[in-house]
This record gives sequence, C-alpha cells and structure tokens, in this order.
Amino acid sequence: MADALRLESSKRLLKAFYAGQRLSSPMGGFLEFLGVRSANGGGAVAFFECSASSLRYELDIPKATRTERRKVREVQDGGGEPDCPRHGPGHRLVRAGKDLVCPLCGVAYGKA
Repeated sequence: MADALRLESSKRLLKAFYAGQRLSSPMGGFLEFLGVRSANGGGAVAFFECSASSLRYELDIPKATRTERRKVREVQDGGGEPDCPRHGPGHRLVRAGKDLVCPLCGVAYGKA
C-alpha cells in the first residue's frame, strides 16, 4: 500500500500484535487489522486501518531469528507440525511455495 503511514516497530507493539490484542491508533481510536503480506528476506508487513480517522498504517514485522528457525526445524525433524513461535500453540505454520509461513504474521520460519 503506497499511501499507508508507517508505524514504529517497537517490542511492545509487536508483542501486542502477536498476542492478538487491540492496538491503539496514533490518531485516537484503535487499529483494525486488514491483512499481512510477506516481504523479501523472510519478514512481513501488516496493514491496519484506524477506526477513528480511516487512515491506513503499516507495521514492519522482522524476519525469523535463528532460534525461532531452529525450534521449527526441531519440530519438523521430530515428525510434528510446527506452530508459529511468535503466536504460540494452536497457530500452525502453512506452506507457501518452499517456505513455512505463519498466516497471521506472514513471517517465513523454515523450508517446507
């Protein structure tokens, strides 16, 4: 989205996003989640709309860490279906091309 304003990627904001909490808008009101798009390099961009002003915002989601990728690989090697390391149990990773991606945060955590 070319006209979306960027939100500052703070740990507090990302943690609230992963937990599914309501995010406050810089313009007052709340941010409504619109969707997520995977980015080059394994990260992603989440899109939001302000409930008060209808302005659109985007939040950069960092790529997976080595520790997160290792945990996913260990579950795969054990024959299990890996969950998203950031969203927790119950949020399975899905195949997108050659990658295992979280459908909620758009981050690639390993190879399928």
